Amino acid sequence: MINTSFLGKIATVIIQDYSGKLAETTIILPNKRAKVFLIEALKKETTHTILSPDIISIEDFVQDVASIRAVDSIELLFEFYEVYLSVTEKQNQQSFELFANWAKTLLQDFNEIDRYLLEPSHVLSYLKDIEDIKKWGIEVENKTKLLENYIEFWKLLPLYYESLYNHLLHKGIGYQGLIYREAVHNLNHFSNTISGRTFVFAGFNALNAAEEKIVQHLLALDQAKIYWDVDQTFLNDPYHDAGLFVRRFKENWKHYKTNSFEWIVDDFSQSKNIQVIGTPKTIGQAKLAGSIIEKIVAENPLTSLDKVAIVLGEENLLMPVLYALPSSVGALNITMGYSSKNNPSQILIAKLFKMHTNALSRKGESYIFYYKDVLDILTHPLVEPYAGAGNLVKIIKENNYTFITHNRLFELNSNVSDLFKLLFQKWENGSVAVLENISTLLLVIKENFSNDNEEEKIAKAFVFAIFKVINKLINYYSKHKHIDNIDTLYAIYKQVIDVAEVSFEGEPLKGLQIMGVLESRVLDFDTVIVTSMNEGKFPAGKSQNSFIPYDVKRELGLPTFKEKDAIYTYHFYHLLQRAKNIYLIYNTENDGLDAGERSRFITQLEVEKQVKHNLTFDIYNPVLPTTAYQPMVIPKSEAVMERLKEIAITGFSPSALTSYIRNPIEFYFQKILRIREVEEVEENIALNTLGTIIHETLKALYDPFVDKFISESDIKNCFKLLDDEVLRQFKLVYKEGEIKKGRNLLAFEVAKRNVSNFLKMELESIVNGDAIKIIALEKTFERHFNHPDLPFPVLIKGNVDRIEMRNGKVRIIDYKTGKVEKTNVVLKSWNGLTQELKNDKIIQVLAYAFMFEEHAGAIPMEAGIISFKNLKSGFLQFGFKEEKELDITVTKEILNSYLEEVALLLKEIFDAAIPFEEKIN
Repeated sequence: MINTSFLGKIATVIIQDYSGKLAETTIILPNKRAKVFLIEALKKETTHTILSPDIISIEDFVQDVASIRAVDSIELLFEFYEVYLSVTEKQNQQSFELFANWAKTLLQDFNEIDRYLLEPSHVLSYLKDIEDIKKWGIEVENKTKLLENYIEFWKLLPLYYESLYNHLLHKGIGYQGLIYREAVHNLNHFSNTISGRTFVFAGFNALNAAEEKIVQHLLALDQAKIYWDVDQTFLNDPYHDAGLFVRRFKENWKHYKTNSFEWIVDDFSQSKNIQVIGTPKTIGQAKLAGSIIEKIVAENPLTSLDKVAIVLGEENLLMPVLYALPSSVGALNITMGYSSKNNPSQILIAKLFKMHTNALSRKGESYIFYYKDVLDILTHPLVEPYAGAGNLVKIIKENNYTFITHNRLFELNSNVSDLFKLLFQKWENGSVAVLENISTLLLVIKENFSNDNEEEKIAKAFVFAIFKVINKLINYYSKHKHIDNIDTLYAIYKQVIDVAEVSFEGEPLKGLQIMGVLESRVLDFDTVIVTSMNEGKFPAGKSQNSFIPYDVKRELGLPTFKEKDAIYTYHFYHLLQRAKNIYLIYNTENDGLDAGERSRFITQLEVEKQVKHNLTFDIYNPVLPTTAYQPMVIPKSEAVMERLKEIAITGFSPSALTSYIRNPIEFYFQKILRIREVEEVEENIALNTLGTIIHETLKALYDPFVDKFISESDIKNCFKLLDDEVLRQFKLVYKEGEIKKGRNLLAFEVAKRNVSNFLKMELESIVNGDAIKIIALEKTFERHFNHPDLPFPVLIKGNVDRIEMRNGKVRIIDYKTGKVEKTNVVLKSWNGLTQELKNDKIIQVLAYAFMFEEHAGAIPMEAGIISFKNLKSGFLQFGFKEEKELDITVTKEILNSYLEEVALLLKEIFDAAIPFEEKIN
């Protein structure tokens, strides 16, 4: 029988021994998943039509014995809270949130106590005695209220247990442990009612005390048979964890004193190719699993992959593995659900909770939303195409709304759809109203999808999964009205959503099988690929989520991490038992997320290597490209050349020239393609916005003095207008943005101080005798530039911040809110002026000088910068310093030298043979 699958052997026995009474036979398996495979195995064993025996999982079987319905963890928590309130004095009652923190752990302990048929009063009073001993030395007068409450909590545990047990029993519902305990109580009655039925238990490993009792009871009455799937290698080794449980049962069960133990096989020691492969990170493992499948298909294109399984040690590897599979994989069966954490409709509901809980937490009369929360909802793919709120999004971004009241939101949106109303309806009428609102919202979203489109069908399945969860919560909340708090509702929603998986549709018997560790129970494959073979993942790490200490568990016979490890060990070795080709993939990274040492199972395979095992170790590193990033190169097409001619006619600004020097691709995007930056809400004032405010304030203050000489009294008057003018400019530029607090208040004060310091500097100059006459403020100038090297005249056009006549000289000034040093505007050589970005200030101010030259006539010109972060240096003049002399007047010769360099730059821009090439800093 070597290498026949376990389910195949079970099918043979069923057909041979029970063919006459299949209708009276029930086969009990560890999980529901194996049922499909067993039916297939039965099909192969028979040549004619037969009635299938009843095939159920152990949990369903125990529920049948007990005649009690199982409830999920959330419903159980609600029921427990009801009981807690009924047995706890009013003044000591905790809110549901505080209660849930400890109740979940306590319920797990109740569950274990019941599954292992322990006397609850004994275990729970034992815990109280331990706590009493811990606090033994504390004098009565030193016992604080907190300590007394703590001791009181342990005293109440037996009462909680008993009250909950009776409450659930009365309702005919229960948690797993209760059902198991009741099944044991009900055993005699059950076995009397099913005389004539035969039960076949197949493929079990770890049984709890209740399961042991049930199985042994039925075996003793000759109403059952049990078939184990254990390899002699593990069974005969007293230290091997894979055989830990089965060894105990073989030695201790009365049944085996007179009956033979079936089945002990010898499959593990047969020849196997085991490849242990390490690769960095989670994605590396997924890619590797994909390439192994690709290799299997390439070596034998006609091979069927139904005997190949990928077993994922971690569920979050599912999506990366699916993307890594080659296209040659046709049929595929995934036994794991797709986690709701990434479900688009779940993400929408989570964002909705965030927006409304934030709004409710803001104290005050009006219901206020934060703009990011609102935009998150309105730009969500399930909402954006159907809410008709595109204009509202635009208004929020353009006007810098940071916080928006509920009323204002509806005022700003002229076209209010039903979807919009549901999304932003106030959550002020309790939890059930909120859940009903979400339920209606999901139905409205569902209506937006068609059944013809495959992608929309999938989206609908996602919406439906969340819809079911919401309706379940409505059901809970309708029964338990006293738990009514939105924060609690959100906490419960997050827990429920974890179990709301969307199942994949597939043909379980065809194609590649992808599953979790538990789903692989009872199944056998020829080729097995196991991922995440790291400590803490495979086997899972120690998690002590219990009030019962380790030594007490050992004494009472409750499972500890030792038993949990043994269960993992059995699953792992069972996967390998009949497989011929095995790939074990682990993460080589020892630190960071999803990391850990190589699994002890790999070391065990190495240390206890079987003679016929071919064990190899490899490390795979991903192929790294020689260049991380290829700079963009865009050739100049005819359309690009046409656009360049267009710019030459409408005008090249000095900033366009410097943007080309900075990065030709930036120039291409901004000037050729005319791609503008996306409008975003500026929550904190950006530097360029601050610059605009300072520029505009100075223009407004100085506007009355154009074509006039400025006097001391003029500047003093500006000081009086300063505060109001800066505020006015803030409102104009920053619109609805908040400027009364936080960083923006600081920016507001900085703007005022910068302008004030500038006015002080100006006043000082006038007091010292400077005659200043304003010629132009924020004015656009332009001038055609002709050059023999250029194919056509180019218009140079730009906006000059300020031009003045000072002491008989024309002074061209460019304001900079950033820091500029004197060295930034002094040039030593014309050669390569337009090659380096550090010369951008010089290129800019000389362009202004070239544009104004005709207006200046014979009057000498100076050009330079006033830096608000370096006001102490005053006016930073452009200077040319070839030898020792610094030439600060912009002469005809200087402009000619400058224009020669600009002509070289423009010639490069207009040269069709030179592409736009990205510069990488």
